[in-house]
Amino acid sequence: MSRKHPVIAVTGSSGAGTTTAKRAFENIFRREHINAAVIEGDSLHSLDRLEFRAAVAEASKTGNHSFSHFGPEANHFDKIEETFKSYGKTGSCKRRYYIHSDAEAKELNARLNTSLNPGQFTPWEDIAAGSDLLFYEGLHGMVKTDTVDAAKHVDLSIGVVPIVNLEWIQKIHRDQAERGYSAEATVDTILRRMPDYINFITPQFSRTDINFQRVSTVDTSNPFIARDIPTPDESFVVIRFRDPTDVDFPYLIDMIQCSFMSRSNTIVVPGGKMSFAMEVILAPIMHEMLQNRNK
Repeated sequence: MSRKHPVIAVTGSSGAGTTTAKRAFENIFRREHINAAVIEGDSLHSLDRLEFRAAVAEASKTGNHSFSHFGPEANHFDKIEETFKSYGKTGSCKRRYYIHSDAEAKELNARLNTSLNPGQFTPWEDIAAGSDLLFYEGLHGMVKTDTVDAAKHVDLSIGVVPIVNLEWIQKIHRDQAERGYSAEATVDTILRRMPDYINFITPQFSRTDINFQRVSTVDTSNPFIARDIPTPDESFVVIRFRDPTDVDFPYLIDMIQCSFMSRSNTIVVPGGKMSFAMEVILAPIMHEMLQNRNK
């Protein structure tokens, strides 16, 4: 961990809603004039799109039907730790991008003078000098195995983890809307990922400093036939603090309308207030972090 070069990690499964947390941080960065170096978790996969599909097919031939993006075989866990450690020590690290779409390919090819396609990685490059902190958003920000411990290099860790049925509903609908996948194809992916989800994704949320867990107030008992995603107003967000010692709960309850405490380390807020709650909670932490950085 580093006072001078802090590392922030937002971690969550595919379809969990980490983008909401990322936007909350972006608002804080803009308002507080914070220059953040951003690392996308997808860029630290070890296989590009075509290589991953080939690896899944090859694994299936040997009877392994659980090869997934959640596990160590498809990720550079060691590079995640190396990235966090390097930035914490020096304020610098290597970075690359995973190209998701044609629009991203056009933008990155123009900047890097390359001719890459969606599903590929850009070359590694040094981040720009002079950043205030490193911000990671992706699957494995708090990953820890027998040989890798990225979590110990993170100064502030945020988990975004809806209840699992809601997470599946969000993923099924997102994959249909953005990628044209059928519900059946997404369910197959969910099943294939389950062992790695249990072994590598879920344990991270016991290490995070703050968890934001969205809980729906409508029936999600069969997520595979849900016609729509429960709206924010049809949910609550359970916010758990690993160390509640310095948390001003009366202030938070006063600031966030209709919120309440459910445990000594937990506050519950209306789903529609999730982004606002993130900013109210995280802005003072960021302010203190930068104050300590400048001491």
